[in-house]
Amino acid sequence: MHTLIVDDEPLARNELTYLLKQCPEITAIKEADSIEDAIGVLIEHNIELVFLDIHLTEESGLTLANKLNQLQHPPIIIFATAYDEYAIQAFELDARDYVLKPFSLDRIQQAVKKAYQSLSVDFSQPAQKANKVPIEDTIPIQAEERIFLLKISSIVTISINKGDVYLDTEDKTYIIHDTLNTWEEKLAGHPSFIRVHRSFIINSTKINEIQPWFNHTYQLTMVNQMKVPVSRSYMKPFKEKIGL
Repeated sequence: MHTLIVDDEPLARNELTYLLKQCPEITAIKEADSIEDAIGVLIEHNIELVFLDIHLTEESGLTLANKLNQLQHPPIIIFATAYDEYAIQAFELDARDYVLKPFSLDRIQQAVKKAYQSLSVDFSQPAQKANKVPIEDTIPIQAEERIFLLKISSIVTISINKGDVYLDTEDKTYIIHDTLNTWEEKLAGHPSFIRVHRSFIINSTKINEIQPWFNHTYQLTMVNQMKVPVSRSYMKPFKEKIGL
C-alpha cells in the first residue's frame, strides 16, 4: 500500500516510518507536516493509506479526514495520535483504526493488516465502495476511559437513570457519555431501534415478552431479563413497530 504519514512532529514521523518499513503490506511511504502538504501529496501520488495525527500546528487532522471522505475514492484513514478523547469523532469520520502514541510494532502491524484486508475487500466489491455502505454493525462507544467497537445488533437497551446513560448488551452494561437524545439520532437509520419511554431506547428484536401494564401500557421483558416500560406517549409508534 502507498502510505502517507501526516504529523507535524519529525520524530513521530521518523518513528512511524521505521515501523511501517517492517510491514510487508507497505510498498511506499510519503510524509507531510500540514494539511496543505498532505493534500499536495495526495494530488501527486496514488495514496491508499493515511496515518493521520489529530493535533497538527494550528490545524486538526479531523478537518483533513473530513476532506478526504468527500473524495470519490478516499484513502483508508488510521488516526495515529497521543490523544484518546477524539476516538469517537474519528470513527464517525470512517477511520479504520485509532492508534495511540507511543507506537509499538505489534500495534502498527495490526492496524496495517486490518487496512490491507479492508482494501482487498473494497477492490473485490467496487459497487459497495462507490456507495460507501458503512460496516453495518459496528459503532464506537466511549466508556470506562476506553473505546469499544460494538456490534449494533448486540445492543439490547440504552437507558438513563439518575443522570447516567447506560448501554446494555446481553452480557454487559456500559456507562456511556452521550445523551439519550444523541443515541436516538445515531440509531435513527437502524429500523430495529425505537424509543419507548423518555428513559429508554430498545432494540425491538431483543424483546422476549410483552405484558399488559398500568393504564393500557406495556411492560417489556428483554432477552437479558431487563424490564422496560412503554409509556403511553410512545404506545402508538411501538404498536406500529411491533405490528400489534
